[in-house]
Amino acid sequence: MLFMLDELNNRLFFRLYQTANTLNKVGSRALDSEQVTTQQWSILGALTRQSAREGMTVSELCDYLMVSRQNMTGLLSRLEERGVVSRSIDPEDQRSRRICITDKGQDLWNVITPLISGFYEDAADGLSYDDKISIVHFLNKLLGNMKDMDRRQTSEL
Repeated sequence: MLFMLDELNNRLFFRLYQTANTLNKVGSRALDSEQVTTQQWSILGALTRQSAREGMTVSELCDYLMVSRQNMTGLLSRLEERGVVSRSIDPEDQRSRRICITDKGQDLWNVITPLISGFYEDAADGLSYDDKISIVHFLNKLLGNMKDMDRRQTSEL
């Protein structure tokens, strides 16, 4: 039974790995016409949320998207060069930078939103509403477990 459980766990996490890689590849293709990658779309999406109306610090953005600061720096530089985000000194902490979406970035978001919706429709083809609710539920459980693991590992350092 233990072997079967290990095999099932391996299959589950390998499938998540494959799904994430395929999301990056196929998702980026969906936005090729606008030269936007999935990583860039996640940043723009985070910055267009109502709660991010005043922008987000780099640390907040990294925490929200669960990416390293090293990965975020290059992505933000490319988006800033395109004029779709701006960086400014955070008034609450002079050492931090606040990232905001620009008007040009909002325009780009408005263009890519239907492309993203089309991608979601195609990728979730055949999944019912209840299927989607279940998947989100179980992914939230896995994510919570891994966040707990991360906190424990970080506190041990």
